[in-house]
Amino acid sequence: MEGDLIKTYPMLTPLSWMYGLATGIRNFMFETGVLKSKSYDVPIINIGNLTAGGTGKTPHTEYLIRLLQDSNQVAVLSRGYKRKSKGFILADATMPMSKIGDEPYQMKHKFPKIHMAVDKNRCHGIEKLISPAIKPEVDVILLDDAYQYRYVQPGVNILLMDYHRLVYYDKLLPAGRLRESAKGKNRADVVIVTKCPTYITPMDKRGIERSLCLETWQRLFFTTYRYDEAYKVTDKSVTLSFDELKNKEIVLVSGIASPEQLEYDLKKQGINFTSIHYSDHHNFTSADIKLIRQKAEGKIILMTEKDAARTDGLFGEDIEKIYALPIEVEFMGDKEDVEFNNIIKSYISKNSRNSILLKKK
Repeated sequence: MEGDLIKTYPMLTPLSWMYGLATGIRNFMFETGVLKSKSYDVPIINIGNLTAGGTGKTPHTEYLIRLLQDSNQVAVLSRGYKRKSKGFILADATMPMSKIGDEPYQMKHKFPKIHMAVDKNRCHGIEKLISPAIKPEVDVILLDDAYQYRYVQPGVNILLMDYHRLVYYDKLLPAGRLRESAKGKNRADVVIVTKCPTYITPMDKRGIERSLCLETWQRLFFTTYRYDEAYKVTDKSVTLSFDELKNKEIVLVSGIASPEQLEYDLKKQGINFTSIHYSDHHNFTSADIKLIRQKAEGKIILMTEKDAARTDGLFGEDIEKIYALPIEVEFMGDKEDVEFNNIIKSYISKNSRNSILLKKK
């Protein structure tokens, strides 16, 4: 059911009060203009969350890339979490994962035509991306995980929240996993409840909508995960369907914040596996690789694409055993995807760089 993965630590509540005071003062300073948010002459869409990790930002960013890339030059700007570099970097196909981070590496390799950039300072990153030096010229920038980076004012603010960890059940860090008060949802233009079970009912949706107490102008959507065929990381043309995976001995290796939905979905398909789970964005060590090899003797290794990116070059000959499982999002309900797509496309059409220039003239 909704909220079933929430685990809080009541003993840490006093620390959460202090954390909440600090984030509340910061948000108040932005809302009163003491701290300034900057807008830019290019459409900017932010995909973020209130919860620390695990809401599905990468699959939803990839959804937007697929939606827009045929008619727009898309740029994605990420912090590049846990990368071993600093400053602004515009990725190319030859750049190692360690230099840009696992999620940017994954997106650049899946969508080679996009501009994939990393910069902790999002304002600086945007200014670099819209400079004349960047060719082809950027039509739209997708900000990955910048909901709390309030120095940028996005044109569309998309807030993701995990169905299994809805914000009204959670607590502020460190007692829970909220990065800021649940009131932060009021900054969102679009709220998406992610990782929904396929059996969610209209009544369930209405209950969540009432509990969220959204403003009338905010739009609420629900998405679930859809899985493509697993592919061999050394040869993407070699694939395994779910039916074929049922007949394999599998070790599932995950380094994501919330693997429970993935594990549930695989079990529901009748796939048996041994699970080895690490923390989100885990950097695999030689000891980890040794353990995985031992567990996977005579078996195949199944990973998410993000995890497969982090193990690139670590497994030697055993890389032939590794299959990556692509995860995509699917909107639930009648024409939800059409409505969401129209919101995004309409915003970009009305705020394109060309239209902005015409207005200025």
